[in-house]
Amino acid sequence: MNEWIKQITDWFLDTTGLTGYSILLLTIPLAVLQGLFGVFPFATIVMLHISLLGIVNGLLASWIAGSAAGMIVYLLCRYLFTDWFNRKWMSRLKKYEKWQKGLDRYGVWAVIFLRTVPIMPNNLISFMAAISNLKLASYTWSNVVGNLSSIWLFGILSAPIVFPGVDLRQLILSYAAFLLVLCAAFYMRSRNMAKKDRGMMT
Repeated sequence: MNEWIKQITDWFLDTTGLTGYSILLLTIPLAVLQGLFGVFPFATIVMLHISLLGIVNGLLASWIAGSAAGMIVYLLCRYLFTDWFNRKWMSRLKKYEKWQKGLDRYGVWAVIFLRTVPIMPNNLISFMAAISNLKLASYTWSNVVGNLSSIWLFGILSAPIVFPGVDLRQLILSYAAFLLVLCAAFYMRSRNMAKKDRGMMT
């Protein structure tokens, strides 16, 4: 965990006496800061939640914070700070051009995939969605599902660090079932898109 984040967190917790899910009053603003500037990894917040709340509650809190931050950053970039975003980030997005095209084509599924697999910084996903043709409602649920997938996976990988010897079989099996459902839904979506493309060609 970044030392300055730890110092700020310790000071804030000691000053406010926050416990339980009230920690979100601290971590949601931190998640928004991370989502805008990427000054520290989101994993820092997940580890903080797990350390304070335990595995399940920590992952739920991280899901809430990540989903809220993803929405706030998306809305800011899309409706308020478009010019700032274009100046600061557009050049960096050029190397992710193929993913931008994939996002325009696959929409919600691209967001879910990019949230789950750490191909690019988390904040860039929100930026890319903001300049895509993805509608607000579609981004909202893809952001929620994508963050769930990402945080669930990270929890499986990081929980043994915080709680050595913990039994993760139930968490792993439930995540595998979740991925199977997503894969089945994506397959159906892709098949329907392929049929539509063939229909346009005939």
